[in-house]
Amino acid sequence: MTEPSHPNHILVTGGCGFIGANLVPLVESSGYAVRVLDNLSKGSTDYLKGLNADIRIGDIRDRVAVAAALDGIDAVIHLAASGSVVESVADPEDNFDVNVRGTFVMLDEARKARVPRFIFASTGGALMGNAEPPVDETSLPRPISPYGSSKLCGEAYCSSFAVAYGMSITALRFANVIGPRSWHKKGAVTAFAKALLEGRPITIYGDGSATQDLLMVDDLCQGIRLALETSLPGFNVFHLASGREVSVGELARLMCETAGKPDHPIEFREKRAGEVERNFAAYERAKASLGFNPKHRLEDALAETWRWMESRESVASTMSR
Repeated sequence: MTEPSHPNHILVTGGCGFIGANLVPLVESSGYAVRVLDNLSKGSTDYLKGLNADIRIGDIRDRVAVAAALDGIDAVIHLAASGSVVESVADPEDNFDVNVRGTFVMLDEARKARVPRFIFASTGGALMGNAEPPVDETSLPRPISPYGSSKLCGEAYCSSFAVAYGMSITALRFANVIGPRSWHKKGAVTAFAKALLEGRPITIYGDGSATQDLLMVDDLCQGIRLALETSLPGFNVFHLASGREVSVGELARLMCETAGKPDHPIEFREKRAGEVERNFAAYERAKASLGFNPKHRLEDALAETWRWMESRESVASTMSR
């Protein structure tokens, strides 16, 4: 395929969700014309108010909607996914349908439309499973949840399409992402923030020793932008991570302190199936090849996330009166 020197027109799937709502303003401000494809199952067009993005309501499994959204596009950033480990354990078939079949449809229609560049949102911890951390791009994937398996399948199709059809495809393995517009996200920070806001005890599944690698969404989006602007032949994989490992117990304590409620109660329950014990990745390859270098300290990222959560809850309470 003939690749444009600069991919001016990009399609962001899932652009109305948490990451997309933070990414679209960034790439627009960098001079890109952005089209969004989202079925609004989790996101909201309100997140993109005031922007120039061309928003198309549709599902990534709908070939007609995907083909129409790809018309005139130079590059795809494929964020849309069913992203919950717990939900994937409860309903693995739905997770497969969205993440594997949906990604295949996106790749196949991009191939037909001769879109030369494709960025796939993968995962770090869920895909690597309980591999000894810190993991990197040479570590052997061993997913322990259907969600992790679905992302590994997606990476496999990305690799084959890159080689078979001459596409430039980059898989970015995200750490646990936090930041504004994450109310619907199925992660520990969101769950802890909601418990703090609603006056409920924070619930930890397991003994609190499991670890996470938390990355501020602004840093993640800069990594995606760098991948978009770095033309690499074939298939390439990069971990986008924070470089810091934190236990879930420590994370709960930090959230309580951030909220000004250091004595907020914490309850421990039985560990859930499919969740990784240690999640920590090295990002040296992304730094060397893309120039990726996260700027936000965990404490600052938690504070910014909490401020947004608190503000959103305050607005919602006012509107419900």
